[in-house]
This record gives sequence, C-alpha cells and structure tokens, in this order.
Amino acid sequence: MGVVRVRAVVILLASLAALSGCAGDPASAGDGGTTPSPTPTPTPGAPSDPRGLLAARGAAAEDRRYTATYTLTSAGRPARTITVTVATDGSWRVDVPGGAMSGTVDIAIARTGNGLFQCALAPTPSCVRVAAPDGAVPAHADPRVEHLFTDWLGVLTDRAAAVSVARAVLPGARGDCFSVEPNSASLVAPVDPGIYCYDTDGTLTAAKFRFGTITLATVGAAPPSVTLPGPVVAAAPLPTKAPAGASSASRP
Repeated sequence: MGVVRVRAVVILLASLAALSGCAGDPASAGDGGTTPSPTPTPTPGAPSDPRGLLAARGAAAEDRRYTATYTLTSAGRPARTITVTVATDGSWRVDVPGGAMSGTVDIAIARTGNGLFQCALAPTPSCVRVAAPDGAVPAHADPRVEHLFTDWLGVLTDRAAAVSVARAVLPGARGDCFSVEPNSASLVAPVDPGIYCYDTDGTLTAAKFRFGTITLATVGAAPPSVTLPGPVVAAAPLPTKAPAGASSASRP
C-alpha cells in the first residue's frame, strides 16, 4: 500500500506542475489568454521641418485680421513707420511714407472690392485704380513692402512653390525666422529673397529684404473694412523713383 500511495502522490504532483506550466505560458494561452493591448497610433504633431513650419505660419497669417505698425529702416534714409490694416472683410491697406517719387511722396497701396489702388497721401489725398482686386501694382510704381502682408503669403503656404527655406536668425526678432530664396526652377521669383519672422499666431514680427528691415511696433484689432484716403481720380500711378527733373508734387 505504501508503494501505491507514493506513486499516487508523484502522479498528482506531476499533473499540478503541468497545469501550472500551461497557465503561465503565454504561447499556450490561446484565445482565452490575455491579449496585449494594441500600440496606439501616434497623433501627427506640428511640422518640424523649416518648409512645413513656414507654411503653417503663413497659413495663420492669411487668416489674421488686424492693424499694425512697423518700423522700416533702410540704408541712407531715416526710419519710417509702415501702417498695415487687414480688415475683417478681407480688404487691406498698407501706408508707406516716402514710397513714391524717390521718397518725396507718402503713399498707400490698398485693395477693396472695387480694385487695387495707389493713393497719394499728401498734400492732397487722391487714389488711382491700378488693377482689379486680384491684380498687381505696376512694377515701376510698386514699393513692394505691401507684398509681405498680402500675396506673398500664398507662396509661403504653398509647399510646392519654387523656393528654398531654412531656419534663420534675425537679431531682435521674436518668433521663428526663416531664410527664403527662390530656387533655380523659378524663372520669375515668386517672392523677394529675405528673412521672414513670425509668431505662432501668424503675426509678422520682423523681416529683412533688399529694401530694408521692418520690425513690429504695435498690433491691434481690425476694422470692419478699409477706406481709401481720398477720391479716385483719372491719373497715372506715381513711380517709386522720380523721373529726372520732376517735381515732388503729388497728383492734383
């Protein structure tokens, strides 16, 4: 009987060991075992490459509605204050002191639902319609600074545009700065080469170009719409450079 009891105990212990091994082996757990949780799919974050970051800043800038002033410094000229208005209805106006006639006439470039205008601000304000609302200022009358706040934004947001983008540093500027250069595939430069700096909300904080460096001074709320500073007259737009022998008088 003792031998039988010992044999029974051995068989019982072996059975328990086998059961324990099956329960602890993940490979033999089968459908009744614990299935590991699936790895969650990462949520795409903000772009980290310079081109993607600039496109995101440009898209935010296109949606911005605001008034702002900028200090423009240019070689050989005193500092000037550029006033920018982008109204809630999408109309806009950029005032450029000394923007025409070799710096002797203050002008504004404005777009409303009726067209694109160049306006002389003094001594007698008047405006000339130079193009349809989606048109362009003639090159000889274009102070160019207004493009920073208007049509160049479409280029900056287009990742297929023929420009190269790299991170850059502009002393005194806040936000992210980018060096933008038209590449060899661009027959006509879609933007001027330079450095563009933006806050995350799309506010242009500074920029550096061949015509000078602008730095944000103030920013405020947008009006419902912009208004032209004077009546629309039938005349030619004032050139940025005064013809030889021309007076500094503005349009009548």
